[in-house]
Amino acid sequence: MRYRVGEAASLLGVSDDTVRRWVDAGRLRSTRTASGRHEIEGADLARLAQEVADEQSADDTGRTRHSARNRLRGIVTRVVRDGVMAQVELQAGPFRVVSLISREAADELGLEPGVVAVASVKATNVAVDHVERA
Repeated sequence: MRYRVGEAASLLGVSDDTVRRWVDAGRLRSTRTASGRHEIEGADLARLAQEVADEQSADDTGRTRHSARNRLRGIVTRVVRDGVMAQVELQAGPFRVVSLISREAADELGLEPGVVAVASVKATNVAVDHVERA
């Protein structure tokens, strides 16, 4: 399967220009169509998506610090606290993540709107659906 630059950008959560820069720099391979447009192989796009995810989850030494593989870095947009619990909303690229944690944890982490945080997702069952392209 091949993707156009705009599709690749949407899947990676970056701008079209970023994808073009990665192509120009050789970080992402592409082929040109007869009309001159770049097309990117799905396997190459998947490889880059994993690289980008690994870069975002690594600390300054380059090592992943946690066992959770599904880490979504974003900005806290809302925190609703009650006596015991806190509902935290995080915008991670195009994804809105809502988590219910203890109020004590939210306070200790200093979670409030505008703070950068990471949602670590661990689940025993995750459904994945195939999306038909238009």
